[in-house]
Amino acid sequence: MSPEPDEKNPRPLDEDDIALLKTYGLGPYSASIKKVEKGIKEKAKTINDLCGIKESDTGLAQPSEWDLVSDKKVMQEEQPLQAARCTKIINPNTDDAKYVINVKQIAKFVVGLGDKVSPTDIEEGMRVGVDRNKYQIQIPLPPKIDPSVTMMTVEEKPDVTYNDVGGCKAQIEKMREVVELPMLHPEKFVKLGIDPPKGVLCYGPPGTGKTLLARAVANRTDACFIRVIGSELVQKYVGEGARMVRELFEMARSKKACIIFFDEVDAIGGARFDDGAGGDNEVQRTMLEIVNQLDGFDARGNIKVLMATNRPDTLDPALLRPGRLDRKVEFGLPDLEGRTQIFNIHTRTMNCERGIRFELLARLCPNSTGADIRSVCTEAGMYAIRARRKTVTEKDFLDAVDKVVKGYKKFSATPKYMVYN
Repeated sequence: MSPEPDEKNPRPLDEDDIALLKTYGLGPYSASIKKVEKGIKEKAKTINDLCGIKESDTGLAQPSEWDLVSDKKVMQEEQPLQAARCTKIINPNTDDAKYVINVKQIAKFVVGLGDKVSPTDIEEGMRVGVDRNKYQIQIPLPPKIDPSVTMMTVEEKPDVTYNDVGGCKAQIEKMREVVELPMLHPEKFVKLGIDPPKGVLCYGPPGTGKTLLARAVANRTDACFIRVIGSELVQKYVGEGARMVRELFEMARSKKACIIFFDEVDAIGGARFDDGAGGDNEVQRTMLEIVNQLDGFDARGNIKVLMATNRPDTLDPALLRPGRLDRKVEFGLPDLEGRTQIFNIHTRTMNCERGIRFELLARLCPNSTGADIRSVCTEAGMYAIRARRKTVTEKDFLDAVDKVVKGYKKFSATPKYMVYN
């Protein structure tokens, strides 16, 4: 029986111990200590995994290690900071640099830095936290963005892909050239010495797939996608809509790459006119702020702007000029092949009987939009439910065509759009 290890008779080293000795250049006892520490860490990790505790990416400690009483005491002892804006830096990159700050509704001050902040953290124009005694800068603050603007960001990718958009092959190619190509292959534009197109206007009758294609773009690209409905920017008070547009583009610039989609842009992008009462002045100010952001003093960076409308004739010419919206893509009525493709897309998940002639159905739906064809498929399903059948027959589709395309013709917006077009 081997004797117990002690100072004179240490335990024989195994391969792991020798590896640790080589790594750290340590003696036998130090190697043993390192090995024990490593084992403790592994055991703690196993315990955490069994308890369901995951490592937080927020930098917070585990709840079991929180000391809320001490934290509350420290917070009560600390003086609250005041928000200000650093408007100018005097003698930057020197030891005696001074900062001009503007505290709202109080005054402007020339101040120094606190102990906890570095000169490289502070830039001109940024928000900072200052103490209430000497007004020294204690902490840099992120830009102030309205929560309603932050909520416009699309967090989850839509489940629509390019394969779900039928009858728009040419439009998809034009959109991909503008949105995907500059992000995936910027070197092509650098070699040619041109700037990629920055904005796209999608126009066409209602129900032709403008918003659907924007959702497919959001699904395809890894860029941040912000969706804005035109009417959201129409606010009650003077200057509120323009402020929201400024914060929207400020948030977009903070991202690596961003796509902003303005749906129903004719709500705010109408041509300027004076009705005498000043009722539309605020809407026009909002539109002018969009024009300024699209082609203003500040560089747009890697921001693509998509706009969709079914009344392109009402938009202001200043909004439509090249440089702001470089490309106009018309979404017309789908042709026979496009209508057949749309039928196939909408019946993919339906329980239809075999041998349905979708091309014949497409011929029976002239001048129909993609939304009309989707409605035909839904109505055909309703006929099958009414007859207590589990499959949809061709007769159901024919009845649905009679009901939707011929019966609802008076509700169609397509003839009205063609007048404006």
